[in-house]
Amino acid sequence: MSESRCRVRPSTRADAALIVNFIRELAEYEHMLDQVQATPADIEQQLFGPKPAAECVIAELDGRPAGFALFFHNFSTFLAKPGLYLEDLYVRPELRGKGVGKQLLAHLAALALQRGCGRFEWSVLDWNAPAIRFYEGIGAEMMHSWKINRLTGEALTKLASEA
Repeated sequence: MSESRCRVRPSTRADAALIVNFIRELAEYEHMLDQVQATPADIEQQLFGPKPAAECVIAELDGRPAGFALFFHNFSTFLAKPGLYLEDLYVRPELRGKGVGKQLLAHLAALALQRGCGRFEWSVLDWNAPAIRFYEGIGAEMMHSWKINRLTGEALTKLASEA
């Protein structure tokens, strides 16, 4: 199969169940399935509701769903420009190595440029050597000096209570 048979399209409300399916498949691959709470109703509300929090594109290979990329905009104060942040990218295992992931990233890179973004960023799990090799192969720079910080659940609630 060649890359030319891969098509990337914007997701629609009708894709909510498919997106949740992709999320669950990704979570299983990342050994985090127990953390998935997303439902099709959640995805419909958050991606297609009155105030979308993120966007999603679907990759199809020979007309069949092959993967997805979910992303949103952030902002660079140093560049004074928006950025595009890729939250999740997933390609079904049996379809990897066929250009689907590269097509998803190329689509988002073009979208970032069309929207005047100063950068396109994402994170990768440190144990995911195949993904790291793939990202390095397309010219992505690993930001070793940056560490992600996260507040969730009780810690988030506790800090918010101090406002």
